[in-house]
Amino acid sequence: MRIVVTNCNTTAAMTKEIEAGARAAASPGTEILARTPRWGPESAEGWLDSFLSAAAVLDLLRGLEEPFDAVVLAGFGEHGREGARELLDVPVVDITEAAAHLACLLGRRYGVVTTLDRTCGLIEDSLHAAGVAQNCVTVTGAGLGVLELTDERRTESALLTAGRRARDAGAEVLVLGCAGMTGLDRKIATMLDIPVIDSVAAAVRLAESLVALGLKTSRAGSYAKPLDKRRTWPG
Repeated sequence: MRIVVTNCNTTAAMTKEIEAGARAAASPGTEILARTPRWGPESAEGWLDSFLSAAAVLDLLRGLEEPFDAVVLAGFGEHGREGARELLDVPVVDITEAAAHLACLLGRRYGVVTTLDRTCGLIEDSLHAAGVAQNCVTVTGAGLGVLELTDERRTESALLTAGRRARDAGAEVLVLGCAGMTGLDRKIATMLDIPVIDSVAAAVRLAESLVALGLKTSRAGSYAKPLDKRRTWPG
């Protein structure tokens, strides 16, 4: 099985971190193909970045030549999942949606800890669109930009503070709301004493399940193939 995992930004170092997390979560025999868009924002933190990122990731996906069985979109709250499902004939799993669905299996209410406060509204909209917002009690910013997550000690401290706020708000399960936070779930779970979900790991495992079950995106209605027309893409 081969799963393409797309970073939502152009920072290659973050792609490598996402790749490591995806490989750690994948089953034996699953090959992870991590890819970085060739254009777009260096980090996605707001609506402008998100729309640019979505277009860049779709451009990346349409140009893939190697065979693959599923795609994981590793951008938490970012746009593009619906377009990718129209475009591709393999399952497309968004880390936002995947983590939220798993959280709903582990507790009645969950909370999301993300990077900057400015991204909270974007994530809330994404959860609403996915139909899982009703179980989310809070989306809490940790006060760190995406590119600041490389400082592991600072990131861990910020996540703990934000996680406690989410737990105090009623969250029974915590979702790490950025692909750059991958790998910190177990440590934060131990410190907070509630389940913590790594969104990249959740998406990889769900993608594997869809492929193993022989399931693909429905073409009956919403995700019908795009109309045949001329489209101009970046050169």
